[in-house]
Amino acid sequence: MAHKSRVLFVCVANAARSQLAEALLRHTDANHFEAFSAGTAPTGVDPRTVAALRNLGVNADGLRSKSIKEFAGQQFDYVITLCDKSALECQALPGAAEVLSWDFEDPVSSDQPEAFRHSLHEIHERIKMFVLVKSKG
Repeated sequence: MAHKSRVLFVCVANAARSQLAEALLRHTDANHFEAFSAGTAPTGVDPRTVAALRNLGVNADGLRSKSIKEFAGQQFDYVITLCDKSALECQALPGAAEVLSWDFEDPVSSDQPEAFRHSLHEIHERIKMFVLVKSKG
């Protein structure tokens, strides 16, 4: 079996954006990528994150909020930060072959009723592009 690229998605709370990205990458291309997520200050998975994923038909089983410390010493092909704050905190993250910085609004802090659906859509589009570009190598 071919090597799967290991991808770690990081945001501050590991409550929404990084959880969405982890589930969406698994859903989009589990044959080529292993997806993980963590937070620099994890708080727990927001229930609206799970609801948004399930509404799209994406498996949300097993998602849990994790600290970046849980992955200390592990190697990743890609570490993708999902907010500017985590990008600053993860600049010197060891074990990352390539660090990508994406910035998405936090749906948890939004008062818009469609915030989670909107974040899910935006992150899914970025994930599909990432898979298209990175699976060609």
